[in-house]
Amino acid sequence: MYRSAIEYLKAWGIRQSRKPLVIRGARQVGKTFIVREFAREFQNYVEINLETDIHVLSYFKSSDPKEIIELLSLHYNTSIVPGQTLLFFDEIQAAPELFAKLRYFYELMPGLHVIAAGSLLEFILEEHEFSMPVGRIEYLHLGPMNFSEFLLSTGNGTLLDFLKKFSLGETFPLPIHQKLVSLFKTFLIVGGMPESIKAYLDKRSFADSDRVKMNVLSTYMDDFSKYRKRINHELLTTVFKAMPSLTGSKVKYSTISNKHRSAEVAAALNRLFLSKICCPVYHCSARGIPLGAGRSDKVFKTLFLDVGLMCSALGLTMANIVALDDVSLVNKGEISEQFAGQHLLYRKDFYYEPELYYWDRENPGSNAEVDYVIAHGPTIVPVEVKAGKTGSLKSLHLFVRERGLKTGVRMNLDVPSAVRCAGALPNSDRYDYNLISMPCYMIGELDRFLEDQTNKNPLNRD
Repeated sequence: MYRSAIEYLKAWGIRQSRKPLVIRGARQVGKTFIVREFAREFQNYVEINLETDIHVLSYFKSSDPKEIIELLSLHYNTSIVPGQTLLFFDEIQAAPELFAKLRYFYELMPGLHVIAAGSLLEFILEEHEFSMPVGRIEYLHLGPMNFSEFLLSTGNGTLLDFLKKFSLGETFPLPIHQKLVSLFKTFLIVGGMPESIKAYLDKRSFADSDRVKMNVLSTYMDDFSKYRKRINHELLTTVFKAMPSLTGSKVKYSTISNKHRSAEVAAALNRLFLSKICCPVYHCSARGIPLGAGRSDKVFKTLFLDVGLMCSALGLTMANIVALDDVSLVNKGEISEQFAGQHLLYRKDFYYEPELYYWDRENPGSNAEVDYVIAHGPTIVPVEVKAGKTGSLKSLHLFVRERGLKTGVRMNLDVPSAVRCAGALPNSDRYDYNLISMPCYMIGELDRFLEDQTNKNPLNRD
């Protein structure tokens, strides 16, 4: 299966300023897979699982990487040579002391390619008792496979090439659109977890894919036993099971559990955030860049890790998705917002830590909410995920007018278009901006479309 992160690893591998690379992400998003694929670039590959190869932990008592390498070479009966060998420490959270010593590989053996990964790595980063190797390591943030990777993995590379070459204003062939909508619906159920996609591709079986996803969900709950010293195991399971149905909704702790104090629920939810099983989407004032400067830590929505996992947790099948028409599907917020959100969360280069925001205003008789707010360069861009014509985008119109923006985005399942959107809201000034309307399956082209709009003359009025 294709992962664009492998290309990032190849670029990292030839950089002279390369540092030991730490891959961060939830369990089973494909961290080990991309490293093993990248290992094909080397003459020799040494993979050490620090959860199972516990007998090698004593080798890391030294702070001299040359001494460590000599011991590992003897233990695994192989040569570890800078420039020729890829050394991979998997499940590094099992040996926090090694994480601290990655700095010495950078300082004393910079020619050796070293990668580390861990499914629960965020916990030692949050609660570490050692000196962090600041400035001597770099990160790669990995999420589930996106729709573009899904197209390539399912043999639909020509469709992806078409999407990458398409320009707003051109006619979009309806049969191509219908085929992409069908593939989009398949992705909603199969999701972006690599093992789920592989299971589906082997026999084109949704049942096989669902079996994998249910096993992944069970694995996450099995992991909760590792948190027993930190958090109530029963409460953590309760919060985890509530998350899929709360996607797109503002979090209220009493909705998750009315049997526990808010502080307890918040602590359990933070554990899930650290494990990357779900992610907060914080409210922000969106008055300038960076968006995080206007973040409200106490007001947030949540995203689940993956839309396919979410559908399985909710008991949704392909038959349920097919039964919905395109408008109903997009308006079924917990599905459409999840798909868009997980793609927007990881839309930047891999070295950026994922973050996502939304905006709302709660005034008596004048509530408004924009699903997502992103930054494109120095510009704020609102993104609404819904069906309907421009007249139904009241919150988007309001936000654009209040912030004086030039561009807004609507995601639905109609063919792509771009128009000049102008009008007036009741008891307010006029709004006038470029509206990019694009089908959900084109979300990978969003930044290209935004760049094109920046460089073009204003569009004709509609």
